[in-house]
Amino acid sequence: MSRLGTLGARLYRGEVGYDFVGHRKLWYGLSILITITAIVGLVVRGLNMGIEFEGGAVFTTPKTSASVQQTTEAAERVSGHTAIVQELGDGGKRVQVATVDTKTSTKVKEELAEELKVDPEKIDAQLVGPSWGEQIANKAWQGLGIFMILVVIYLAIAFEWRMALAALIALIHDITITVGVYSLVGFEVTPGTVIGLLTILGYSLYDTVVVFDGLRESSKNVTKQTKYTYSEIANRSINGTLVRSINTTVVALLPVAGLLFIGGGMLGGGMLNDIALSLFVGLAAGAYSSIFIATPLVADFKERQPEMKALAKRVRNKRLKAAEREANEPDDEQGDDPGGEPGDGGGGGGVRPPVSVDNGRGGGPAAAGAGVGGQRRQPSSRGRGRGRPSGKRR
Repeated sequence: MSRLGTLGARLYRGEVGYDFVGHRKLWYGLSILITITAIVGLVVRGLNMGIEFEGGAVFTTPKTSASVQQTTEAAERVSGHTAIVQELGDGGKRVQVATVDTKTSTKVKEELAEELKVDPEKIDAQLVGPSWGEQIANKAWQGLGIFMILVVIYLAIAFEWRMALAALIALIHDITITVGVYSLVGFEVTPGTVIGLLTILGYSLYDTVVVFDGLRESSKNVTKQTKYTYSEIANRSINGTLVRSINTTVVALLPVAGLLFIGGGMLGGGMLNDIALSLFVGLAAGAYSSIFIATPLVADFKERQPEMKALAKRVRNKRLKAAEREANEPDDEQGDDPGGEPGDGGGGGGVRPPVSVDNGRGGGPAAAGAGVGGQRRQPSSRGRGRGRPSGKRR
């Protein structure tokens, strides 16, 4: 078995583990800091909405020798608005210009053809009205709201309302971070971005449900035992699924990272950046929230219940009694003298309980004394006459 597989088995059995729930205040503080940064970036910089949401024109040119920078400058000069230019695989350019109406688009098309030295008839122009983009945005918000409601209802029925609330907070956490990163990076928000957001919400929910399912199985009849508190059981559930969550996240992030950094960055496939960035950030945030946010929140909610408070008190009292018993238990294996040998009755001022002898017959106090002291003493009758004549001859 590989080292990671061995570690996963030991985590599942509870032999090793990290106290995620015990350090939950650290994770809460880190998440609050990241969320505040995302919200500030969103308020200050806003989102770079695509023409699908704001309306505008898209011009697709044939192959041209002009660079992306030259095409951008020409499009902004002839249109008077900010332009986004992407290079296509056949050498052509895709030029997006926001807030351009039908009358202006014809003029922009002709002047752009003149600047790029191409035939105006070969430039394909498509117009997107702002009303269509507004409908798309409204439907996206409606879909997101319906998804959240269905998630809460499902989790409340399958598990309980505390887990549903924790999962909802984790999903809002993932959305806020992803949208904040979009704002800080300045990527264009397109329908692909919305698709990516809905995808990562499903993934984050899947990872959270896996941990919750293990927690539900582990916490059955939790109040009938006094070995673990609910928070400790929740922490064991996280550790039991930790390797699985890491493996799933890494496997999901690798192709998305290739799409974002290689396809969008190195190969120039800029149209892939919108969905790739939302998937990459959302997958990472979803894995983080399911481990560091959702389950610790459930433990916090459950520990406020009276029966869980009583359980924690019983577990604490039992451990205190065990510690006192261990501290007061006499050390029968070794005397108090550091130089004493194990099993030596003399040494160091330690007083050994007297060992009674039952004439060599087993089962009496002598046998018990031998078992405790670690060294068996011979009865006096057995040593009599050894090494000297007994005085009687046969």
